[in-house]
Amino acid sequence: MKQLTFLLLSLILMAGCVKKESVKTAKNFVPETPQLSSDIMTPEVLWSFGRLGETTVSPDKKTVLYTVTYYNIEENKPYRDIYSIPVEGGEASNLTNSGTNEFNIVWRPDGKKIGYLSSTSGSVQMWEMNPDGSKPTQITNIDEGITGFGYSPDQSKIFYTKSVKLDESVYDLHPDLPMANARIENDIMYRHWDTWHDYTYSHVFIADYKKGKVGEGKDIMEAERFDSPTKPFGGTEQITWSPDSKTLAYVCKKKTGEAYSVSTNSDIYFYNVETGNTINFTSGMMGYDMNPVFSPDGKYIAWESMERDGYESDKNRLFVADLKTGEKKDYTSDFDQNAGGLSWSDDSKSIYFISNIHATEEIHRLDLADGSIARLTDGIHDYHSVTKAGDILIADKVSMSQPAELYRVDLVTGKDEALTSINNGILDQLTLGKVEERWLKTTDGKQMHTWVIYPPHFDPSKKYPTLLYNQGGPQGTVSQFWSYRWNFQMMAANGYIVVAPNRRGLPGFGVEWNEQISKDYGGQNIKDLLTAIDEVAKEPFVDNDNLGAVGASYGGFSVMYLAGNHEGRFSAFIAHDGIYNFEHMYTTTEEMWFVNWDYGGAYWDKTNATAQRSYTFSPHKYVQNWDTPILIVQGEKDYRVPPEQGLAAFNAAILRDVPAQLLYFPEENHWVLEPQNGILWQRTFFGWLDKYLK
Repeated sequence: MKQLTFLLLSLILMAGCVKKESVKTAKNFVPETPQLSSDIMTPEVLWSFGRLGETTVSPDKKTVLYTVTYYNIEENKPYRDIYSIPVEGGEASNLTNSGTNEFNIVWRPDGKKIGYLSSTSGSVQMWEMNPDGSKPTQITNIDEGITGFGYSPDQSKIFYTKSVKLDESVYDLHPDLPMANARIENDIMYRHWDTWHDYTYSHVFIADYKKGKVGEGKDIMEAERFDSPTKPFGGTEQITWSPDSKTLAYVCKKKTGEAYSVSTNSDIYFYNVETGNTINFTSGMMGYDMNPVFSPDGKYIAWESMERDGYESDKNRLFVADLKTGEKKDYTSDFDQNAGGLSWSDDSKSIYFISNIHATEEIHRLDLADGSIARLTDGIHDYHSVTKAGDILIADKVSMSQPAELYRVDLVTGKDEALTSINNGILDQLTLGKVEERWLKTTDGKQMHTWVIYPPHFDPSKKYPTLLYNQGGPQGTVSQFWSYRWNFQMMAANGYIVVAPNRRGLPGFGVEWNEQISKDYGGQNIKDLLTAIDEVAKEPFVDNDNLGAVGASYGGFSVMYLAGNHEGRFSAFIAHDGIYNFEHMYTTTEEMWFVNWDYGGAYWDKTNATAQRSYTFSPHKYVQNWDTPILIVQGEKDYRVPPEQGLAAFNAAILRDVPAQLLYFPEENHWVLEPQNGILWQRTFFGWLDKYLK
């Protein structure tokens, strides 16, 4: 979810750079299906897949809108179009071909227009077109553009979001020093994820809307130094109208500086359109409160809620409030899983949602009358969203063997059928590796779910080099995801068996399993990882002399920790944006709630036994044991795991005379998002592994 959101933000920035004079003749890049010379996947093939994005169902439940992004590798940029397809199935239609990237697609409540954002005019503005894509018309002309919008149900108003400058920079304070190049900071949280604070805040505005015209907007957060949607990944899913159009609910964490950095306490606010008053609807609820959705009859509101402040991976609960009585109820108190992606039934009696169970993301239904929760789907896949469309559900589904496509899902049986076929032309030419589930016994006697992915044309009589995949997060399930970097089929296509365990600290196996990892980074979860590779390595087709360990973020930490504690198991390591030095990480990362919760506190607090134990797991304390070739990958704009972590690890390896290589991306963040950088990443990744494992 986080990667898709960030890709959207990248598209917004790219879209804003298009010049007016260039859009008249520009057309989007919608490639013909490539004819492959081999049935084995390559990095270039991986980057040729179309990527499903936003999805929305028409008010009459007959049409689905969705976006698809294709990357032009030669130009090193994305092209994003809006498509439509009948809910009952049929041919898809490309509604846009403008040369810019359309996004934030919204059906007007009467179904007669499609609203969207585009930079065709030079800045990002709201546009409308007919449902067949004809007559695209610019609706807003707001200074410096907008970042999101949504119609009120009665069509009398819209909300929109835009950046508002409230703080003064060095240049504002000292205009006589135009050549100065400096910042002056008085508090932390001056940078977040991959950007420095730019002295602006994202605010919500409300404006009249009539006959395709938008009036002057009112800033309902005037002078507030807070953001809605929340940064860096929030979107318009955090802002919603009540069915009577009298209330706008929005998510905001009304904190700044250090207070913001140590807290996850976001709240849902209600703005009364008639009175102009704002109330904190979730006051006293201390963790994340996110993504509110009103019931169609206007009697209830549902949202996702975490209980504890400072814990970003707490159980995601499904809360529903009765708007008449104010009573708030957790409908997942006896449900030992997360709940997200909430979608109401038309009769306001049920809520459909997505929950991870045993390493797959499945559709569930909550019935409000008796509070029962039923699981509707079951398979080797991940569903990422679900929307009611008449007598069926529309959902996007992905697996380790297929990029995301839209599906029609039966309300009773959970049986699905494909609605779109964006990538069938490529997939039909490829031979993919078998994906197998295993349950392995851990060192403390529990059962651990593990995926094993085999190379295409696997021959059990041969021996294969094998990779231990170390998941990031740390609380991020190894589910049936399809990645454009950590792609298991891509690894298998290069002749590797992949072992991907759901070690301690991952959701989908109950709260206890998920929470065990906090403050125990070098403990049971590391034993789980070693259990997975040791057990699979007993197979006769695994080459025990050529085992590798790879991973990013927390997985990068895991690799660096294993590099000093693997007892000769591995012959090659790859660590991407991994944590090398816990002490340095504590005072350079941006979201302090993460390290406070997972480490247990500051390294200078010698009276805190829990924190002091955590810091003993820092990989730099075991670098004297490093003796195995290691590739370090690092992005310069990674402020979650700052770049010095990767540089320090690489330098230490060189000083230890350990074979090492550094792949450094000056313009990438915690991920690798540019097409040519992504292909370079894959080539370097497999070049390193092939050198030491083949």
